[in-house]
Amino acid sequence: MMTIESYFDMAFGRLGAAALALSLSTVLGGCATPLHKAPVEDRGARPGTVAATVPAADAAKPLPGAENAGKPGYYTVKPGDTLIRVGLESGQNWRDIARWNNIDNPNVLEVGQVLRVVAPGADVAATTARAVPPTKVEARPLDGAGSGKPAAVATGASGAASAVVAAAPAAASTAAPTASAAAQRDGDDDVTWGWPTAGSVTTPFDDVRTKGLVFAGKAGDPVLAAADGRVVYAGSGLRGYGNLVIVKHNNTYITAYAHNQTLLVKEDQVVRRGQKIAEMGSSDAERVQLHFELRKLGKPIDPARLLPAR
Repeated sequence: MMTIESYFDMAFGRLGAAALALSLSTVLGGCATPLHKAPVEDRGARPGTVAATVPAADAAKPLPGAENAGKPGYYTVKPGDTLIRVGLESGQNWRDIARWNNIDNPNVLEVGQVLRVVAPGADVAATTARAVPPTKVEARPLDGAGSGKPAAVATGASGAASAVVAAAPAAASTAAPTASAAAQRDGDDDVTWGWPTAGSVTTPFDDVRTKGLVFAGKAGDPVLAAADGRVVYAGSGLRGYGNLVIVKHNNTYITAYAHNQTLLVKEDQVVRRGQKIAEMGSSDAERVQLHFELRKLGKPIDPARLLPAR
């Protein structure tokens, strides 16, 4: 005989099972055909980095400027490149490169991206350089002394203030060399060169390893502009160069002065040959030295081929 209690137990058990089945069906069905998709947040890449994952839709997109890869006047970005390095490699002001390529954030470059490194409308063929005639130069300290005064308040590129003597004597001569040695012509270029320091050359030019000359010296020794020009970079943003000054002399030549302890010039400042632009140091180097590069259309050449005889 079924009691009222057993009847309710049986009914409750069946209803409970049905309710449970209905709940499971609803949950599983919701998983199979959701009414609302979960929001996806695209964080993008931080400045100076490449995103770890690329959406499938974007993976098929060609990189900016890819259609110009390999063409004269264009540069393909390699791993580790920055706009500063691209400017050094192409002989251009990195700010100009950013403007020519409509780059809003100079800290973000993509490997494989192709950048314009000549001004729009410029004749790329006309920028092809002729060979520079060799000039035999004996590397030894200069005789006599000149003078150089800071062109600006001396502050290290890393942000730390550096003490500077207001009128430190420069050990390098700023007198004009003889006309035959001073005036070096190459096509339409006419640049009068001078030595960037009085120190002796400790490491000669090598177009693979040094890409310039290395000079010995003491901390605080004056570093001089090798020719008239305009500063296109002054800072410490290029790894391996420490506190660096880059001067553009014309559309053909730039010079670079690395490992300084103090920078005395700022970007866009006009400098003259023999002007003190920095003080020698050991930033990003094992010892005090000046690493000096002279580049023709971005290609490193032996500075001894253009510098006057000492």
